[in-house]
Amino acid sequence: MRVLLTNDDGIHAPGLWELVEVFSRRHQVTVVAPDRERSAVSHGITLHQPIRYKVVRKKDEVTAFAVSGTPADCVKLALAKLLDHRPDLVVSGINPGANVGINLNYSGTVAAAKEATLSGIPAMAVSVKVPGNEWDAVVANFIESLSAQMMRMNLPVGTFLNVNVPNLPFEKIRGVRWCKQGNGLNRQFFEERLDPRDRCYYWQGVDEQALYAEPDVDGSALVERYVSITPVRCDMTDHDTLKKLSGWEIPFEGNGERHG
Repeated sequence: MRVLLTNDDGIHAPGLWELVEVFSRRHQVTVVAPDRERSAVSHGITLHQPIRYKVVRKKDEVTAFAVSGTPADCVKLALAKLLDHRPDLVVSGINPGANVGINLNYSGTVAAAKEATLSGIPAMAVSVKVPGNEWDAVVANFIESLSAQMMRMNLPVGTFLNVNVPNLPFEKIRGVRWCKQGNGLNRQFFEERLDPRDRCYYWQGVDEQALYAEPDVDGSALVERYVSITPVRCDMTDHDTLKKLSGWEIPFEGNGERHG
């Protein structure tokens, strides 16, 4: 299988290279990742400056490209210019820190998987609950096994998997839980500071949501020591509401007609 690996933590992130080590044993692997950390850039793309790349590794049948853009840029450039073949699978991660709940909206890790999905390629985003996870090698082996199962699932077009793993030895993880995305808000704050010239600036932070009311949301699974797997759709349409709105009559005065 041809596998493209990427992330939002940069080309030298340990979790990325654990995936390389595991996937390259049985698959043809190419790495295209940001040349520096690009966490929390969401699905941003680079429009007003050039995107550059350099090859940082080309051995053991693994080629790795460092790209000056965002995670979404990396996938777009890989598919359009850097790869001489279309990948069968894209895996984004391993991100050091959970991507659950509303954090999916900000995550560059998730955005890279979404970008691949928009191009019709099966993809998954992978995160562990806290930074510095010492079990990344075990997580990488699990993800390689999961990817084989995912390829047999035939996920709907436009859907990818968001996977979050507890920061525990695997023998202490209780299992795998299929989850929905949580929508509870975390408490956010801005710490106010002064620079050496007494000018005010702010450092943004967020408190992790400790309590989850619903057991079937992604954050609950992590708290309860389960791997959470959430199918995520690229289509952001609220289809249920669309059906309800189709019966509304909206007055439009431009041509005197009314449209329902």
